[in-house]
Amino acid sequence: MPTPPTATVPTTATTPPTATHPATTTTPPTATTAPAAPGEGTTPDATTRWAGTKQFMQIREGWISDGRTYLSVRTARKVAATGPHEAWLIIPGEGPYTTVLMATDARVLLSVPLGDNSAPDPYSQAEFVNRLMAEPSSFRSRLGYDLSFDGKGRVTRLQSLYTS
Repeated sequence: MPTPPTATVPTTATTPPTATHPATTTTPPTATTAPAAPGEGTTPDATTRWAGTKQFMQIREGWISDGRTYLSVRTARKVAATGPHEAWLIIPGEGPYTTVLMATDARVLLSVPLGDNSAPDPYSQAEFVNRLMAEPSSFRSRLGYDLSFDGKGRVTRLQSLYTS
């Protein structure tokens, strides 16, 4: 009797859902999926959807791994709170956070309350991560940033908005 053919497992495998196990997918690691975010609920996929764009975003967490800076972000909205654009009201986004990579030469500009002045001043990526993570998550959720992305979906410019 001939031996039945064996199935090969593809690089990306999906386990069919059952009554006791939901569907799962495993994906090989890429530059945007590794390393994993330190927090829960980060979806490190589809970061190239912002490639070549400027987005207004919230940043839940930032961390440095192997000399690279990673951010856990999601889109949000901003509304001028005073005058033409002196201060901003941040309207939090909804949905999952996404892990994005900062370019090694990305520019970071911070203003109050994360920076020292109301006008944006340059900071290193490490100083930004240290200042961000020194604040409680309830404080970080009220901050907003303009992020510029290159053609590969990496952050090339980060500027915090002045909030009073």
